[in-house]
Formats: sequence, C-alpha cells, structure tokens
Amino acid sequence: MIKKLLLASAATALLTGAASAADLPRRAAPPPVFTPVPVFTWTGAYFGINAGYAFDASSRSNNSTFGVPFPYAAPGTTATFSNRSQDGFSGGAQVGYNVQFTPGSGVVVGIEADAQYLDFGRGRNNAFVSGAVAPGYYVTDPRGLSSLDYFGTVRGRLGYAFDRTLVYGTGGFAYGSGSADRSFGGYAGNDSFRTGYAVGGGIEYALPTDSFLNFFRSSAVTLKVEGLYVNLDRNTRNQGALVVNAANNFPVAYS
Repeated sequence: MIKKLLLASAATALLTGAASAADLPRRAAPPPVFTPVPVFTWTGAYFGINAGYAFDASSRSNNSTFGVPFPYAAPGTTATFSNRSQDGFSGGAQVGYNVQFTPGSGVVVGIEADAQYLDFGRGRNNAFVSGAVAPGYYVTDPRGLSSLDYFGTVRGRLGYAFDRTLVYGTGGFAYGSGSADRSFGGYAGNDSFRTGYAVGGGIEYALPTDSFLNFFRSSAVTLKVEGLYVNLDRNTRNQGALVVNAANNFPVAYS
C-alpha cells in the first residue's frame, strides 16, 4: 500500500512540475531579418564600344554637270560628277554620364561623346572633265566629301527608364573628316574637315550585375540598339564645279 502511494505521489509531482513549466512565459522569438532588394539606377559614368552599319543618306542626283570658268579652263570645258552612294562598316567607342531622378523607373538625362571609324572607301564624286583645264589646276566638287573616314559626336540624351530598360532620344554636335585625295574631290586643309549635327534615338537594356559579360565587376553591363543621323553637309550642292590651285591647295573660283 505504501509503495503504491509513493508511486502516485511521484507521478503527481511530475505532472505538477510539467504544468508549472508550461505556465512560464516563453522567450520572444527574434524578429525576421529582411534584406532589401537594391533598386537599379542608371546614374553613373560609363564607357563602351560599338559596331554597326552606316550608309550615305544624301539626296543628291546621280549625275551633275557644271561649267568650268575661264581662265582656269578652256572655254566650254565642263565637269560631270557621278555621285555614287556609299555604305560600309562603322565602329568606335563612347563615354558618357547619366543621371536618373528617381530610382527604378523615371526620367534619365545624360551626355555622351563618341568617335567612329567608317569604311566608306574612295569611290564617290568621280569627275569626268570634257575640255582642257589650265596647268596647275584641277576640278573638284564642293557638294560633299569624297568619302567620310571618321566622325564623332557630343550629344545630350533624354529618356525614360522602365527599371533596367531605357528608351531615349539623343542629339547634339557632330564632326567628321573625309578623303583628301584630289582624284575624288577632297583637298587637304580646306574642306576635308566638316562640322554639323547628329540626332537619333535608341533602346538600352542593363544586364544583371552577375552577368558573365561583366568583366570589370561594374554595377551593370548594358546592351543598346541606336540609330543616328549625322549631317555634315554645308549646303553647297548647287554651287557648281570648284577649281583648285594644285600648288597652293586652295579654292580659286566657282562656276
């Protein structure tokens, strides 16, 4: 009888102890830790390379004939220019800086400068002279460069970002230089260097930071497709044939 009572008392004590432990206040669980996802921004400096295709968008006629004035040529001498369109590879590099007013999506403004090589060849503005040109002179066409070897721009950019996608327009100053080969209409020191303007637009996408293309571990690597119109024309297409002194290399007369 005593043995049974002792067992019952022990069992009661265990149950009582368990109940007392359940009544104690629990330790507060640590609050969950939330790591904020960084919001992408287009603000910052950048540099890059580009490659593409360029073509001559001029609207000049295919053949134009001008009279060469006396005494630089015999009376009745004419020069006929056959303008052939040009196209070819274009490639270069650019640097710039963007500012985004609101992270994520919002207005982006920036400035960009670039320099481009052009493989346009030397086959434009070939002249056929009917008659005799005075010794020491040659005839060229003032309406355009014989070929454009390179050009560059300094442009502003204005766009809107949809997170990592940027749609933008661009425009600004442009310059370029073409061939100085007298056989095709250029002449060094006078008309080979041109200035003008450039306008265009494009779409740009920023790849994730951990992209395999991010060789420099920068905040992002972007890819863009851009169309650019560059105008270096001096509006001289109707000025006729230009006679140039081959010795001194400067223009002396228009027809």
